[in-house]
Amino acid sequence: MLDPKILRLVAITDDAEDQRSMLVDHVAAAVRGGATSVQVRLKKATPREVVEIAKAIVNKVAVPVIVNDRADIALAAGAAGVHVGEADLPVSAIRRFAPANFIIGASLGGDAELANAKEADYVGIGPLFTTGSKGDAGKAIGIEGFRKLAELSGRPALAVGGLTAARAAQVMAAGAAGIAVINAIFKSDDPERAARSIAAAIGM
Repeated sequence: MLDPKILRLVAITDDAEDQRSMLVDHVAAAVRGGATSVQVRLKKATPREVVEIAKAIVNKVAVPVIVNDRADIALAAGAAGVHVGEADLPVSAIRRFAPANFIIGASLGGDAELANAKEADYVGIGPLFTTGSKGDAGKAIGIEGFRKLAELSGRPALAVGGLTAARAAQVMAAGAAGIAVINAIFKSDDPERAARSIAAAIGM
């Protein structure tokens, strides 16, 4: 069974290619600052590169590492799980071949995704606010939109999209199990300090 504590502060990797060589160190810094898990999201990397980077992160940090989109890559890298979107393999299909303790998260941005999301261990709901880190994120749903989808899903809900230390407490008060952050951590000059600031804002 999923421990909701791992969702408290999820650091989602930046896909900036010029920083990829430093990514593992930046992730380790975020974990030192309080990140409770890591999601490896590298849309521009090749599958081989994602396996190599995810494996390096798994070997570097002591928190669960989740790979975005591809369960096969997650398994090859020794990651703890996968996070899938609407266009990816359904949760039920992944369950057929994944180990029993393999974590499966699913994106949830509207009613059409509810059936798949309800089979996941947790849901990532958003975008709550406008974000520049995900071009296909869709329209911001806001706090009330988050609250509604979280209740409908019946799963531990991770808030995603435009989240910062200033917005974190408000989102947690809306019933989030945790928040997922990209830019506020990985666009910072000091990922450890940035993560620590967000962790403090949500009472960690």
